[in-house]
Amino acid sequence: MEKLIEKAEKEHCLSKEEITVLLSDNSINTELFNAADRVRKTFVGDEVHLRALIEFSNICKRNCFYCGLRAENKNIERYRLTPEQIIETAKIAVELGYKTVVLQSGEDAYFTAELLAKIIKQIKKMDVAVTLGVGEMSFEEYKILKDAGADRFLLRIETTDGKLYKKLHPAASFENRKRCLYDLKKLGFETGTGCLVGLPEQTIEALADDILFFKELNADMIGIGPFIPHKDTPLGNFTAGNFELAVKVMAITRLLLPCINIPATTAMETLVKNGRNIALQSGANVVMPNVTALDYRKMYEIYPDKVSVDYSSLLENLKQIGRTVGKDYGNSKNRR
Repeated sequence: MEKLIEKAEKEHCLSKEEITVLLSDNSINTELFNAADRVRKTFVGDEVHLRALIEFSNICKRNCFYCGLRAENKNIERYRLTPEQIIETAKIAVELGYKTVVLQSGEDAYFTAELLAKIIKQIKKMDVAVTLGVGEMSFEEYKILKDAGADRFLLRIETTDGKLYKKLHPAASFENRKRCLYDLKKLGFETGTGCLVGLPEQTIEALADDILFFKELNADMIGIGPFIPHKDTPLGNFTAGNFELAVKVMAITRLLLPCINIPATTAMETLVKNGRNIALQSGANVVMPNVTALDYRKMYEIYPDKVSVDYSSLLENLKQIGRTVGKDYGNSKNRR
């Protein structure tokens, strides 16, 4: 096991079988996490890049089985910020010192590529990087967003197991999801993806495939979080994903893709107290504090009991683990 970890740390390459072995053996977790932390320090440094998250609409046309925003959930109060509200929230984030604004929503048809482009152009005047997380679009629509100045795009694959993907995403196409990711790369976006860990029927082998897909895509950002069931979804009665397994998937991803940005996801902190710090000490180098107005934030419930990040507490936590806040845009070193 130690030799496998050493190989991953030095060569940044493992086979599916080797990844599966590491994911299956819990006796080496500490060594694995320490190796990922060393690679993180060597390749992306001790700075933690903060991204200001604006959740601007919880309206979604999709019916993903695990997501509280799914169209068929009638127990959720829907909202949609106006373009003016989005721009004003971004302005507040910039005044607080953020160098990246993340615009995230459900797949809300109201926000066309043309409307989003107008919003992006206004935010880019504030001298910040703009990341989008607005779902699947055509190549032409993505190009409109890129031409408007958008820098990055987050589109999680969630699982690369085609059969499982089809079960969990009715009326959606696994092949189209992949097409979107490759289109984003082709257009020059810093491209982010990721997976859920602990989905019903998900295997360790499928998680190994997920990691290899991230490497094949040569992604710039990877978000990994444990599955957390939402009571108003078809998966509401299933057990949450295993926190340590999620951290292991993240750690191996860091070993194989040493230069990318990896967030310590909110789901990790929600599932386990101090989960964010554990992730930051196991390969992660990004945190995404939510700057959405509180009245709306509570309605963006992908999963229940989502924790918030208190800015001052976050700074203190980072100081305690020997990390500093990045002062630049935090661009992916994978692209240099």
